[in-house]
Amino acid sequence: MSLSEQLREIRTGFERPFWVANITELFERLSYYAAFASLARYLHESLNFGVERASSLTGLFGGLVWFLAIFGGSLADRLGFRRALSLAYLILACSYFLLGSIAAPWLAPVRNAVPLVALVAFILMLPALGIAMVKPAVVGTTARASKENVRSIGYSIYYTLVNCGSASGPFVASWVHSHLRVESVFLVASLSVFVMFFAGLLFFYEPKGAGETEAPSLEQTAKNFGTVLGNPRFMLFLLIFSGYWIVFWQLFIALPLYVHNYIDATADTELLLVTGPLTVIALQMVVSLLTRRIPAFTAITLGTLITGVAWLFLVGHPTIPMVIATMIVVALGEITQTPRYYEYISRLAPPGQQGTYMGFAFLPLGIGSLLGGWFGGKLIHHFGEVQHQPHRIWWAVTAVGVATTALLWIYDKTIRQTVAEPV
Repeated sequence: MSLSEQLREIRTGFERPFWVANITELFERLSYYAAFASLARYLHESLNFGVERASSLTGLFGGLVWFLAIFGGSLADRLGFRRALSLAYLILACSYFLLGSIAAPWLAPVRNAVPLVALVAFILMLPALGIAMVKPAVVGTTARASKENVRSIGYSIYYTLVNCGSASGPFVASWVHSHLRVESVFLVASLSVFVMFFAGLLFFYEPKGAGETEAPSLEQTAKNFGTVLGNPRFMLFLLIFSGYWIVFWQLFIALPLYVHNYIDATADTELLLVTGPLTVIALQMVVSLLTRRIPAFTAITLGTLITGVAWLFLVGHPTIPMVIATMIVVALGEITQTPRYYEYISRLAPPGQQGTYMGFAFLPLGIGSLLGGWFGGKLIHHFGEVQHQPHRIWWAVTAVGVATTALLWIYDKTIRQTVAEPV
């Protein structure tokens, strides 16, 4: 197929909801990663939490977002993607505003009445309610509003736009943090998603993919949820793949604290986190075209291995250039596996259940963040503060990545191929 024919396929292969949903997702990711990029150091340095507590709270923030997405997917199927997106962006706008107001005078009575850690933990849970509906609605829209012949490209476009937001978020956080108080980062995040609330209402209409029916009843929604939850092979795959995200989320959990404490206390860790998303933006479409003929599950396994071994750059060379090199290689693993992962899950979903299946697709991200927060905090405390050998942190992280790769390979050879799942 010629380049002009491929471009024609892309122009005609997507309905308007695909573009609206994915553009709003760009701004949702900007808000999320602006908050995420500042959070660990903010909790540690401004609110005086120890590294273990700061890491665990950061992991809680990320983990609940993705864990609740499995319920958000079912809710998105029930409400319809248009109403789900509108409600989600309104919830997010309120949640980020509250997160940026923790130290505000009007919250003083609450701060005085409850322990600070309990208040912070509660507020960090709130954005999860909105993102839990946004993510499955957007990826479900991508499935419904994309023709079959361009669906894999559709997920590459989705992930490229996600990373435009992911790159913009840390950059915005860096600028706001350097010019204003760090709390303002969360207020900017609130404004970003509040604008998307109106964009969704004005421009998004409910997509109807081939074979789709009307929104399922509450009983059918519960049945769909139970059917996915009762699929042991699928759930085993999701649990194994959680190891990838335990490794990946150390970019936001352990690495900023490691850079600040053991490499350069003056380093702009928020700006450094732009490296990965910029790599994805630059190379996602190229890698997707080069790996288009590789089976989806093979790409998932290969990407897991690449991300796992990337941390070895930091073992013997703890410098800022090696931090950047690590982020670039982690991103190469990410762009190898992530679009194919969503494609693989979407092809498992029966008509009318894309939201539910795509909601469950985010379960590994939640498990990885929750366990990764605990894991990263333990590593920094044990190898950094106790043993004073912080380079060993990255041996442990690499070991998790390699073990996850091995488990995926075993799953592929012993379980997946015996039930004729999509390749």
